[in-house]
Amino acid sequence: RMRVLACVRFAAHKGLGQVRLASSSSQKKYVDLREDRGIYTTDPINYNEAKFDKILIANRGEIACRVIKTARAMGIKTVAVHSDVDSNSLHVRLADEAVCVGPAPTSQSYLRVDKILQAVKDTGAQAVHPGYGFLSENTHFAADLEKIGVKFVGPNSKAILDMGDKINSKKIAAAAKVNMIPGFDGEIADEDMCVKVANDIGYPVMIKASAGGGGKGMRIAWNDKEAREGYSLSKQEAKSSFGDDRMLVEKFIDNPRHIEMQVLCDKHGNSLWLNERECSIQRRNQKVIEEAPSSFVTPEMRRAMGEQSVQLARAVGYDSAGTVEFLVDGKRNFYFLEMNTRLQVEHPITESITGIDIVQQMLRVSYGHKLNLTQEQVPLQGWAFESRVYAEDPYKGFGLPSVGRLSRYVEPNHIEGVRCDSGIREGSEISIYYDPLICKLVSHGKDRPQALARMRDALDGYVIRGVTHNIPLLRDICQEQRFNEGRITTKYLPEVYPEGFMGAQLNVDEQDKVLAMAAALNARKIARSKQFKNQKRQRTTYVDPYQMTFKFVAELPAEEGQGKAVAVEVKFDKGDDKEARVTLNGKTIAISGDMNLAQPIIDLKADGKALTTQIVGKKAGEITVVYKGTNFKVKVLPEHAIEYIKHMKPKAKVDLSSVVLSPMPGAIKSVAVKVGDMVSEGQQLIVIEAMKMQNGLHAGKTGKVKSVTVKEGQTVDEGELLVELE
Repeated sequence: RMRVLACVRFAAHKGLGQVRLASSSSQKKYVDLREDRGIYTTDPINYNEAKFDKILIANRGEIACRVIKTARAMGIKTVAVHSDVDSNSLHVRLADEAVCVGPAPTSQSYLRVDKILQAVKDTGAQAVHPGYGFLSENTHFAADLEKIGVKFVGPNSKAILDMGDKINSKKIAAAAKVNMIPGFDGEIADEDMCVKVANDIGYPVMIKASAGGGGKGMRIAWNDKEAREGYSLSKQEAKSSFGDDRMLVEKFIDNPRHIEMQVLCDKHGNSLWLNERECSIQRRNQKVIEEAPSSFVTPEMRRAMGEQSVQLARAVGYDSAGTVEFLVDGKRNFYFLEMNTRLQVEHPITESITGIDIVQQMLRVSYGHKLNLTQEQVPLQGWAFESRVYAEDPYKGFGLPSVGRLSRYVEPNHIEGVRCDSGIREGSEISIYYDPLICKLVSHGKDRPQALARMRDALDGYVIRGVTHNIPLLRDICQEQRFNEGRITTKYLPEVYPEGFMGAQLNVDEQDKVLAMAAALNARKIARSKQFKNQKRQRTTYVDPYQMTFKFVAELPAEEGQGKAVAVEVKFDKGDDKEARVTLNGKTIAISGDMNLAQPIIDLKADGKALTTQIVGKKAGEITVVYKGTNFKVKVLPEHAIEYIKHMKPKAKVDLSSVVLSPMPGAIKSVAVKVGDMVSEGQQLIVIEAMKMQNGLHAGKTGKVKSVTVKEGQTVDEGELLVELE
């Protein structure tokens, strides 16, 4: 037994995916390490098949870790590249070798083709996997690799060129008889042309970068003013993100669904479609929650979308994994949007419902192997969701970036059917230089309700401290009625949250449950502090705190839209610190479970019903608990203290119309005003960039500029004063 364990550990250290053990009966036994390695496939790896010896991953974060895991399972050595601030990142630690390619800014590191090519030569890598973003759709990079005899783990450079150019891709798609959106067939030269074309097509229009993707370099315009501003901002974003600022304009289909089809092709003319993904929950054209399959797609529609996707792939000689994106109207008409010639962010949910490791297939195909399955062998097994957990503040425009260090980090891997694709760990730093993605949280189940229930449990059991994150929004979406019924479009967020996201809204019973839970935990904290451990004391001088009755006044603060202060009484049953009875508002709620205040996750029951919470803050008179993903600061005070609070003056509110504050940490891209200038309400004053996204900041009223505290290129913190008006 010890020999078997030693063998398995050695194989895991070497990155092997499977170990053959010979027994005395000459039978072959296999220990599969793929589950431990994080590989998601039901198709066994053929270790006798020829493969690369070493590959380089030209990316960072979770996608670099994802590629490394599959490569190691296949017995392929890996090389990581990194910027100087990423030198201690998880993907660097997982790889067999690592090469620093420059300082933190992407333009000086991850986008430096010359440095990455030099790293390829220095390490002897036979292939490069680009992941997504960065150089993944850079046709020059792919061509440069071909010139030095190194494989690009992706499509050929011609296919990238044809599909990466949104203008040219439309012409090819139309010729391949793929359903098309009405639009202008050509490049938009300037703002005036943008306005003219928009008026010819008819508002609303979508302004987007020809080389764009991932929601960057895209704006929706409903009038001439928005068209001019959207063109300018999108063009700047496109140049910063892709090095290509060509723009196009097309008709914006109002209230559509965003549904995409995963395709997989080899170099021998074989092409497959691996079912669809629904990506309609978006903010700023970036996906928030995806699912596979779509509840809106019928089997006939699925086949039609798949066949058109494969037609397009064949038309451009596609030979890797790719995604064809469609807009779908309410009558199930679908229109070609674009083709992403790379591994898609949300590929894990396709892997979950098909059992096909897409990264493994990309590596096989790039080496020259044929696809090892046919269209008829592609299954559709169950349902899967992916929640993109970001370091963002969901209360600001559904998510503005946040920065900081992860002081506590626990992934919910203990929940059945849950997969966490992340590139960080406790202690990792979320900086302004890169995408704020923390993790791609994936749940899989036999059907949609089970997969969704597992996602809710996973979000409740996810511990993130040190940065603001968007779990409150994700958790609220997962319990919202429209989402549960599958009635979603790309307008879902502004329609469901017209005033913006304001946290979970509780009914009366839920308010009482939160108050009871907070009061019980607070009583547990006080009782623990009154205990004397390992001391000999006279019983006559000792009172067991768990035999006491705790009386509080509890309140959910008014700014969270909840009720007023209520009297609460807490008693522990028979001196047991795991059983409490809480009386409030004329009813008694039984709170039971391990109330260990040191645990990051506390599993309780309220009147017998399961309740998962976290304590994210404790101070005198206040305890902050998590319920349904949202933090609730509950005041739990002695009865007499509430009278004193009534006499405390509230903080004076700042006149935000006279100032422009930074909504997030970032870098100032441009300053359009100076001291003494007259500005009108709504005029753009500052453009700030964070995590490769640009945001225009506008004047809240008409007036004269009193002060400008920043200049172009300066980095600022959230809440910092940028411009002040008289």
